Amino acid sequence: MDLETTPAKLNVAVPSLKSLYIEMYYGDLLLASGSVFLAANDKESHCALITNRHNVTGRHQETSKCLNRNGAIPDNIVIHFHKASESVWKWKEVKLPLYRSDGTPFWIEHPRLGANADMVALNLSWGSDVTKYPYFLKTDLDRRSIEIGPAEPISVIGFPFGLSSSEHFPLWATGFLAQELSFISPDNPSFIIDCRTRPGQSGSAVIAYRPGGYRSIKDGRINTTLTGETVWEFLGIYSGRINPESDLGRVWHVSAIEELLAAAEVEYIKPRRIK
Repeated sequence: MDLETTPAKLNVAVPSLKSLYIEMYYGDLLLASGSVFLAANDKESHCALITNRHNVTGRHQETSKCLNRNGAIPDNIVIHFHKASESVWKWKEVKLPLYRSDGTPFWIEHPRLGANADMVALNLSWGSDVTKYPYFLKTDLDRRSIEIGPAEPISVIGFPFGLSSSEHFPLWATGFLAQELSFISPDNPSFIIDCRTRPGQSGSAVIAYRPGGYRSIKDGRINTTLTGETVWEFLGIYSGRINPESDLGRVWHVSAIEELLAAAEVEYIKPRRIK
């Protein structure tokens, strides 16, 4: 089942299908919850699970301090996937180990930035009963080349405090872009947003959602397009607030996710795979 064959009785925005709820465990002990999404270049290419590095390490990305007050580190995660169904919405829980038997992690870090980038990919072998709704990085479904500037609205789609709108559908937190995206560089592929986010939204997809029209640049000029359809621009993965006393948060740009996805595809063709 894909986006064209979703149950018609429930009116759900397509980006709401793409954010998934995850739980981090040490054995059977629930430590925390977070957000995750799938990414692929297009419908025929490799698909991987993308989330924050601190979600799987259980440690603060910058200080390495254990996030659990009892010092527990996750060794497995549970992902709540959409389950294939032609008539009603169903969910399938998939438990995924984080470490191999030799102690090495299953997750793939950014190929250039490594542990400095708060994002990882996980490869899975997909069963026929799991429905995938990835963000496509190389198509115009999720990448419309929308021009976005400071103070324009963006949305963080995930699960604050583990909450959802219904069952395991995500909540949308909407804020504003806090800087120019032109300042993003290969060595610093992240940007700042101003949004009232909370724990549990780590790993959320960040998009610019435009239901009525959007701006784009063509031949060096800004064009405004009015459209009857809703469009959006996938911008990156939310990492967390830069300070507990501020609503400013960091987002890792989609260009860095493209590199991470390429590294995950290379890893996938190796003999060791997650079953």
